[in-house]
Amino acid sequence: MKIKIKRPKWLPLWLNLPFLLFLAFILMLLFFGEYNYMEISKQKSEINKLNAQIKSKEDSAMYYEKKFRELDTDPEHLEKLAREQYHMKRTNEDVYETDIK
Repeated sequence: MKIKIKRPKWLPLWLNLPFLLFLAFILMLLFFGEYNYMEISKQKSEINKLNAQIKSKEDSAMYYEKKFRELDTDPEHLEKLAREQYHMKRTNEDVYETDIK
């Protein structure tokens, strides 16, 4: 004896058990579990932030490498830096500093 369940009229025909199971599986993949949509979007934003930091660090490293090359190859620039920042002088000269505002 087979029991037949009658479908209510308000329930659409396309809404059946396999479709509901498939929909539940897709929702489970999107919002639950280790690799869900929210976690992936957080990780992508973190990757973008880290890439921006890497870019800024590379820019500053290139700046300091350029400064190092200038000091290494240009003796006049090295002498100017030594005189201005480290208050060095040649052996046969006197340096007088004045503080004029």
